[in-house]
Amino acid sequence: MKRIVFLLLFTSLLSCNKKKYTEVVEVPLPTAQEKVSVGIPDDVKADDGSFLLDKLPYNYDALSPNISALTLEMHYSKHYLAYTNNLNKAIAGTPLENLTIEEVLHQLDINDPNVRNNAGGFYNHSLYWKCMAPKNGGQPTDSLAEAITRDFGSFEDFKTLFKEEATKQFGSGWTWLIVDRSGKLQVTNTQNQDNPLMRNALMPGTPILALDDWEHAYYLDYQYKRKNYIDAFFTIINWKQVGENYDAAIKTK
Repeated sequence: MKRIVFLLLFTSLLSCNKKKYTEVVEVPLPTAQEKVSVGIPDDVKADDGSFLLDKLPYNYDALSPNISALTLEMHYSKHYLAYTNNLNKAIAGTPLENLTIEEVLHQLDINDPNVRNNAGGFYNHSLYWKCMAPKNGGQPTDSLAEAITRDFGSFEDFKTLFKEEATKQFGSGWTWLIVDRSGKLQVTNTQNQDNPLMRNALMPGTPILALDDWEHAYYLDYQYKRKNYIDAFFTIINWKQVGENYDAAIKTK
């Protein structure tokens, strides 16, 4: 246990004369383990229902320092878990109960905020986890790299556009790289937990890369500096997975 020493100054009056003296007080400080105690992703379980939590493909501390263990644990075990449990409750006993999450998103009533928010929250986060990995970043390869050059001019042009869209996102929401209905790559934003699979999407398409712009995704690490979080995100993007997402999306066109 580490200790810190404080010097406390006291003043006393002795025979009308002021006399100062010091007292040394040792105050124990918590260890690093006591300051931050994180659990294990596999210990987090959703309540019984149609949808289970997608397994987090790395430990809570794996993305540090870009995303801290404390932020990732809170995000996964609190926010994502809540969306999953609330989604299962919202669709229990309805025609949506036995559908895939993509089918739920296509068919849900956008005027039902309970299903809309929680179905979006479940799907969006499930994709977001897979879009990141430790010791990644860099640039995409193969067919995705070719498509980015074709549709944006270059990878640097794509990165600039994506970062600009994510930075200017007003309030809570998401920034996406999607394959639109014609097979072209597009960058788009959605508010709250909406996504491009929903019928109200301004730019519909299949998401292949997701960035969470909600404050709970970055505030503990970056406070109000969302731009720093976005820059850090590009150092941990799992481009191999995003490329697989792209190939799968193209096959459905």
